[in-house]
Amino acid sequence: MTKDTRPAGGAGGRRRTAVLGAVLGGCALVATGTAPAAAHPAGQGRGAAYVALGDSYTSGPGIPRQVDTACARSDHNYPSLVAGRRQPAAFTDVSCGGATTAEMWRPQGTNPPQLDALDRHTDLVTLQIGGNDVGFGTIIGTCARLAAQDPAGNPCERSYNASGYDRLTLTIAQTAPKVDRVLRAVHARAPHARVVVVGYPDLLPEDGSGCFPQVPFAQGDFPYLRDTEKRLNLMLRLVAAVNRAAYVDAYGPTVGHDMCKAPADRWIEPLQPASPAAPAHPNAKGEAAMAEAVLARLDAGRGRD
Repeated sequence: MTKDTRPAGGAGGRRRTAVLGAVLGGCALVATGTAPAAAHPAGQGRGAAYVALGDSYTSGPGIPRQVDTACARSDHNYPSLVAGRRQPAAFTDVSCGGATTAEMWRPQGTNPPQLDALDRHTDLVTLQIGGNDVGFGTIIGTCARLAAQDPAGNPCERSYNASGYDRLTLTIAQTAPKVDRVLRAVHARAPHARVVVVGYPDLLPEDGSGCFPQVPFAQGDFPYLRDTEKRLNLMLRLVAAVNRAAYVDAYGPTVGHDMCKAPADRWIEPLQPASPAAPAHPNAKGEAAMAEAVLARLDAGRGRD
């Protein structure tokens, strides 16, 4: 039986410890380079077996056509669009709304453990996970509730820092080992696969401006929450790098299409969507943008992997 983790000893283990230590230390810098691509030649198109793992940002809740209502999965989410372009010999999408890293190993309703979709014949894996471990939904609800108390201030930031440290930064750091464990399990179950970690798209204005009441956060909390998402994406980039996985920047390509933009221009819907999508989630345009980012990363790595 193949184990889902790898030994921590040796140079690889020391590198993992160093990188995860940097994350646990609260690293808040935003990396701009591209993480090393996975050292595997597979996953290049026809003949490949592609498996998509992830949460609701992967599954595409509300976007027509919903092919699995239990998991809020669309046939126009980014994995389906990537598969449609690359035409793999086999395509399996087990992404599911509400998934955390724990759902990689345990069933979620009718959805089996997501890692069970992998085997030695898998050539390409995309993974987008961590947002629910950090608590995207709870954060949105908390910040919206606190905004009524101080709409011009930063009540959400003050609340999350009330103990003298930023609880969201700590939660992101605590999520890093969970994502690390998932990636080690992916490599163990699909040892020949090219593994790609997909970051999260830009949810709020890059310039830190707000748009209350369309997005009901206090003015000063918009830059705080923007930076929190950047910390999450940085953590995913670092953990991908230490696990020999490629990283797809979904944030950069979606800047300027956040929840605050006009309906015709936004790729992320606000809490009251105008296009078919879940609140605070990508619409069809957002999923298409993430698909293009994944495809560009796959093409960029061709010949180097």
